[in-house]
Amino acid sequence: MAIPERFIPHYTYEDYKQWEGDWELIDGTPFAMAPSPLWKHQRISLLLAFQIEEQIENCQKNCKVCQEVDWVVNEETVVRPDILVICDEVEDFVRSTPEVIFEIVSSSTAFKDERIKFELYKREKVKYYGLVYPKLKKMRVFMLKNGEYDKVFDSDKGKFTFEIDCPFSVDIGKVWKRV
Repeated sequence: MAIPERFIPHYTYEDYKQWEGDWELIDGTPFAMAPSPLWKHQRISLLLAFQIEEQIENCQKNCKVCQEVDWVVNEETVVRPDILVICDEVEDFVRSTPEVIFEIVSSSTAFKDERIKFELYKREKVKYYGLVYPKLKKMRVFMLKNGEYDKVFDSDKGKFTFEIDCPFSVDIGKVWKRV
């Protein structure tokens, strides 16, 4: 028999700020983050962020790229995407919706990245969601169209251009050559 929902703890951003360790909070439910990412994960993240930074560093629309920063969606949801691109002012944490989010998918994060965060980012109207698969050496990009994500790129090589205020391209083949 299932435990009645009223007995399941529900947490807020105020609770989250007091926790030790690495957590994400999605709709009031805590998710422990995996231990520190492996070398390959971090290297891929760096190479992607570097490609993006080179292209948007002179952006007149205030677009920026950042790795591993909290996005405080609301009082019940705080996530830490691997990489995000935002075209808005940021102080301590991101509080407005990023234009682009990348998650580097591992076997321990696949369910959360492909299902839970996919739905969350769609609900919050993130324009582009990129899933990067180190084991497959592949990147999939989804674009928000009419409130739904449409797969617009799925390859292990080639470039994809993200059409935001300061457009940029990611050449995924270059990433795999340097990992």
